[in-house]
Amino acid sequence: MVISNKSEYALLALLELATCYPSGESLQIREIAALQDIPNRYLEQLLATLRRQGLIKSIRGAKGGYVLARDPRTITVLDAFNCMEGADVAVSNCEPNVNTVESEVIQEVWQEARQAANAVLQKYTLQDLCERRAIRKHKELMYYI
Repeated sequence: MVISNKSEYALLALLELATCYPSGESLQIREIAALQDIPNRYLEQLLATLRRQGLIKSIRGAKGGYVLARDPRTITVLDAFNCMEGADVAVSNCEPNVNTVESEVIQEVWQEARQAANAVLQKYTLQDLCERRAIRKHKELMYYI
């Protein structure tokens, strides 16, 4: 299973917004783009999709930008993935003719693999990603003598 650039960039943007969530601070497109090295124009499209799907909100004005629409503990990686790729992407990609026993067996195994992947993505929230990032950054700062 491969994560698309679209989903990866969306998760990176959401991660930055999740970091600012406790302070209530909004981030502008150019700030997110610079922090995560995402092209501005592409990020605009991704944020528009995330906003339409209700994961983020836009704030107008000079100090405007984007914020998460809800607590990062309630937004799962699966929510973000489904927002960007569509909830039916896995199903639509593999519904060939199931007219042989072999095809049925393969489809059953593929369905089980999709369910397992979804279970893992559902288990992790944006808050979990923030905490993992903080731990890794803290380890990078440690000096060993």
